[in-house]
Amino acid sequence: MLTNLSLVLTLLLHVFSFSYIPSHKHITKRYSIHGIDLSHHQKNVDWERVANHGDFKISFCFLKATEGGDFQDTKFQHNWRESKEAGISRGAYHFYNPSKNAVVQARNFINNVKLQEGDLAPVLDFEKDVNNVSVATVRKNLTKWLQIVEKHYGIKPIIYSNTFIYNKYIKGHFKDTPLWLADYQSGNIHSLVKSPNLKIWQYTEKGRVSGVAGNVDINAFVGNQEEFESLKLGYEEADFEIEIESVTKK
Repeated sequence: MLTNLSLVLTLLLHVFSFSYIPSHKHITKRYSIHGIDLSHHQKNVDWERVANHGDFKISFCFLKATEGGDFQDTKFQHNWRESKEAGISRGAYHFYNPSKNAVVQARNFINNVKLQEGDLAPVLDFEKDVNNVSVATVRKNLTKWLQIVEKHYGIKPIIYSNTFIYNKYIKGHFKDTPLWLADYQSGNIHSLVKSPNLKIWQYTEKGRVSGVAGNVDINAFVGNQEEFESLKLGYEEADFEIEIESVTKK
């Protein structure tokens, strides 16, 4: 009897847990531009299958390129080539260590990432908190990295972070810098972050996409197509010429 009761309780718990798995269908319907970000942790990726993912279109990807002062991701160059060949807009990110020299970290990224026209702006991935460096110093060093990278590529980089780091270090600073924020709980990033700079929302770290084994981060671009294109190298805002007919008084 006790064994049967335990079995029933286990089955009920399984059903209850399954029924409360978070659904992201409302997010994929709300936004039309979605992408993934990954690194060597996802191992071998079939980019043709990613490009043909059935549930929603994968329009972009961000790939880990570097970390700290000397680390290069072992899968970056392969994924960089293959994602472009698959027709997916690609971008590269640097995992920033606030305890390391910002200039050295910027050089590490620049030396390993060759951006081309049409590639997405470089990303500063800042999600690691630090206790032995003041907030003001962290902001100053972040600014160094951003300035060096912007000068090299000719485009303003994107800052990636989570809401905790955003509120502690970024909120109210880094004017006009595009933001990419991770939040997996709220269901609506705009309820947490009231910033016009918010461009990308990483809404799950447990997404499943064709061609990627296991979980992968999935992101939504929260603006329109023109705003998305403006994050790419070589983007030029359309000029609208207005012909003015001169009228001569008689």
